Amino acid sequence: MAEKEIVLQTFSYLCVMHADDIKKFLEKNASDKTYVKIHFPKRDSIYGLFIKDHDFQDLSSKNFWRIVTRVHFDEYNQTKNNNLAKIFNGSEFSRLSLLNEEF
Repeated sequence: MAEKEIVLQTFSYLCVMHADDIKKFLEKNASDKTYVKIHFPKRDSIYGLFIKDHDFQDLSSKNFWRIVTRVHFDEYNQTKNNNLAKIFNGSEFSRLSLLNEEF
């Protein structure tokens, strides 16, 4: 049993995304209005909208991302208030997929 736990822990550390991987995904797939499903190895997935604010280059160079989560989608679309976003560490992501790929 202990061997299985070690393998799972090692695998979860290997499934992290680097800033370059996330940038490539966003350049290829995501626009300012594209919802993304963000998968994590150790918690439930979330749906979010990546925000390209004035500090986007600085944050992304450190693998941090400003994301509006599903709870605030409607309010953000009406107000474009960037304060509704949270900052996430990209090294905690295991995979990204477009919302329409999930259905």
